[in-house]
Amino acid sequence: MTVNELKQSFQESFGHAASAVYFSPGRVNLIGEHTDYNGGSVFPCALSFGTYLLVSPNDKGVFRFKSLNQPAIESVSLDRLTSPLPNNSWINYPLGCIAQFVKRGFEIRNGYDLLIWGNVPNGAGLSSSAALEVVTAYMMNDQLNAGYDRTELAKIGQLSEHEFAGVNCGIMDQFASAQGKKDHAIYLNCDTLEFELVPIKLDGVKVVISNTHSPHKLDSGAYNSRVAQCHTAVEQLSRVRPIKHLAELTEAEFESISSAITDPIALKRAKHVVGEVQRTTDAVAALKKGDIATFGRLMCESHKSLRDYYEVTGEQLDTMAEEAWKIDGVIGSRMTGGGFGGCTVSLVKDEAIDTFVKQVGANYERRTGIKPEFYIAEIGDGARRVE
Repeated sequence: MTVNELKQSFQESFGHAASAVYFSPGRVNLIGEHTDYNGGSVFPCALSFGTYLLVSPNDKGVFRFKSLNQPAIESVSLDRLTSPLPNNSWINYPLGCIAQFVKRGFEIRNGYDLLIWGNVPNGAGLSSSAALEVVTAYMMNDQLNAGYDRTELAKIGQLSEHEFAGVNCGIMDQFASAQGKKDHAIYLNCDTLEFELVPIKLDGVKVVISNTHSPHKLDSGAYNSRVAQCHTAVEQLSRVRPIKHLAELTEAEFESISSAITDPIALKRAKHVVGEVQRTTDAVAALKKGDIATFGRLMCESHKSLRDYYEVTGEQLDTMAEEAWKIDGVIGSRMTGGGFGGCTVSLVKDEAIDTFVKQVGANYERRTGIKPEFYIAEIGDGARRVE
């Protein structure tokens, strides 16, 4: 939908015009998966599609939420802004961000009408939830003249996910949505939040996102269990070497003390994290040197580690990656996002893209019975006010 069409929908929904329009993008992570909540580095980029939020104050004393993907307008009174709604309501994602401003002492004296529409495919693992959180945080920051920088807005989005959605996510998704820059990826240290914007120069190569149409569910409990298993590994390793995060260890250091982990599942999780941190460092260094072949090889190794040690891929993601690896002209391919469904990300030579879409699509559908979808990624800017 165009912005003008969204403004018309706002008028029809609430009976008055929107006073401002905001946008925040989804993201794709090129490498560095499940390292963010383990104190490691990640390498995401913001996409050109994301979530729009139109807003205007009202005199009703309530926040009224309308999603163009949902039939009803739902209202939350000003005295209920810090309480999650029951039954895993989608409103908890924006509401959790609004709650953070209340908790930080901002007095919200009037209600607001909010209309939300996004073109991030739901359940694709491209961070539709983070885009919704960040666009809400950006809007509230602007409406209240709160003065928070983009890093703080990413933290607000993360807290919303923790406290209102019940997902113990890292900071990567919200950070990429807030700090993204066109034609750059973000090399982010998730422990210190220091980051570097790295130009994405892929001469004759495109980033292709392949949607398995097997929706991932971060709130299924499987994600939170991985977080807990990593905590177990840290606790057991700390008996021989005090650490705060798995990412503090080099691969050699980890191997020298890994026998301290008595839980075999926690050992596998830790092995992935420590290796993935090193792969991410090596991949960014390779990209800076223009060594796309090494970057692609490390992407493939990342997927195999996520499959074998972290066990978050599953049949559909593995099938999509395996079919991609067969195509001449594919430099690298891996799952992206939290896993358990969603998308893969691939580096594909320009001349191979048509073959990739045709053959990978046909073979994936033959093997899984699911018709996939493909997007040529355009790397865009982070959260912003549109009008």
